[in-house]
Amino acid sequence: MCGFLVEYNLSTQTDLNKDHFLDLLSLSRKRGPDSSGYMFISPNVQMGFNRLAIQDVSAAGDQPMQSANKKFTIVFNGEIYNHFDLRKRLNYNNFSGHSDTETIVACLEAWGVEKTIKALNGMFAMVIFNHQTLELSLVRDFAGIKPLFYGWDGKALVVASQYDQIRGHALYSSKSINSQVLKLYLEQHFMPAPFGLYEDTFQVLPGEIITFSSEGVKTHQRYWELPVNQSSFITDSSEAEYYIETVLDKVVERQLLSDVPVGAFLSGGVDSTLIGTSIKKYHKNTQLFTIGSDSKIHDESERAQQFAEALDLQQTVWNLDAKEMLSYWDEAMNALHEPMADFSILPTYLVSKLAKKQVSVALSGDGGDELFFGYERFWSVGKNIRFQHYPSLIRKGLYGFDKYASGNKNLNAVLLASSQASAQQGLHSRFRKEWLDALAPQLAAVSLPESYQVYSYENSGDIRTLLQHMRHAEFYGMMQKTLRKVDLASMENSLEVRVPFLDKQMIEASLQIDPLLSYGKNKSKQVLKQVLHKRIPSVPMETVKKGFSIPLSGWLREDLKTLFTERLLDADLTSFGFERHAIEQMLQRHADKKQDFKWPLFTLYALVK
Repeated sequence: MCGFLVEYNLSTQTDLNKDHFLDLLSLSRKRGPDSSGYMFISPNVQMGFNRLAIQDVSAAGDQPMQSANKKFTIVFNGEIYNHFDLRKRLNYNNFSGHSDTETIVACLEAWGVEKTIKALNGMFAMVIFNHQTLELSLVRDFAGIKPLFYGWDGKALVVASQYDQIRGHALYSSKSINSQVLKLYLEQHFMPAPFGLYEDTFQVLPGEIITFSSEGVKTHQRYWELPVNQSSFITDSSEAEYYIETVLDKVVERQLLSDVPVGAFLSGGVDSTLIGTSIKKYHKNTQLFTIGSDSKIHDESERAQQFAEALDLQQTVWNLDAKEMLSYWDEAMNALHEPMADFSILPTYLVSKLAKKQVSVALSGDGGDELFFGYERFWSVGKNIRFQHYPSLIRKGLYGFDKYASGNKNLNAVLLASSQASAQQGLHSRFRKEWLDALAPQLAAVSLPESYQVYSYENSGDIRTLLQHMRHAEFYGMMQKTLRKVDLASMENSLEVRVPFLDKQMIEASLQIDPLLSYGKNKSKQVLKQVLHKRIPSVPMETVKKGFSIPLSGWLREDLKTLFTERLLDADLTSFGFERHAIEQMLQRHADKKQDFKWPLFTLYALVK
């Protein structure tokens, strides 16, 4: 895993400032502490790179890297798991090493940009400069595992691995806040692609190629998007379980490729443990890493230890009490190079810090919940499917009757949403409308960006269709937030994290499985749970999903109260249009235990920190 910075200046009146460029490049040093590279390609283009050496740790893998025919120069962050297979398809024998970067430039020579990108299986963000056409292409992997930010004002393009590198650039440091994106951040608690919080700043979408010509013409191409309308499925549970475990084994074997030590996170949940069972088949000495806490609600370390013992794999457990965990708060918050309000970044940071002491690569279970219907909200929305198309008045009546008759055991408040899509979107927002209106009244009339289409599907009376639309929305919604959290926390520790469930082959396999095999009350992720139970029958199946979090509500009333109060009230709130008295009221009501404002307070903290 690495960090890079690229500048492409189309104005002949402005010289590229190397010193300023290198200062910005240094901001991503933790992403790549092993070596740095710089290339002044032309009076208009310069590239910089910070390397975390994983495959071919020799200088043969250094970047920026130019193709043998001098046509392409690239910087690339990520890993390509099928790159040796790609080498076999090439009529090329001039490799000086065995890095995946060399494979990419050789493929570019032979196939060009589009065919090369479509052939890659891995996680990647890259910038490709074509010396002949003077085109610069920005490319992001199909699942959005690795980030890719850019600033573009029509004259100068700046591309980077971190958002603060864009914001720190002289051309973009004084840009004003985009009010539509600010509202989107406050509602969804992160910056979804393709948006940047400030004007003229953006992100590349998952599965997208953006190309800039020397005349400043910008073109977009979506080379991959998660399919929605699958019509043929594996409906037999035994067949589905066998298929998934077979594919998972192949995927994990492929992702163990490394020239440096590899380990894995083990949370005690289904996904990370399943990955551990596959690792066991190929690397019997792989180290597993687990964080434990003194919060019974959140701690999964005991269950994780049971799994580690059953797997007979070495496990390192770091048990922290609240005081010790809080001592790492500032370190973890330094990882927030962009607005991103998921407070489980603290335990993610800590498990990454623990792993880095012994390995440079760790496998994680992220993606399993989205692909295999692991979240309760699939059921929350789906259970109302018979009534969602009814007029609003009737839906309100049905909800009220069920509340009186059964305490809403059959229907829930999701039914009151205007549509299934808006219900799903609303379940992701922890900033209630009345709070938001009090905080930023000028945003009340502001709409979300028109191109934000994550939750834009039509109502459906067919449960399989609904579930596929919801999975698509989770893939480009919640999952992108999780991936940003993991990338920020792990890269702050110079640790590469790989996600086998988001391997191209595993994604395609998940789409073949009938959604109904993992849908229903208490049936979430049933296919994966059954595979795990088959492999480790000695540990009871998971009944309650704890998640990877912290007791932030209590901390905000005690240990973090002063920090949050000072940070939020001393910040320049006028630049965001926030009402100071609204923040004061939230802080006070939370301290008095009248309401739990941990989510909106942390959302504001991550914005102004």
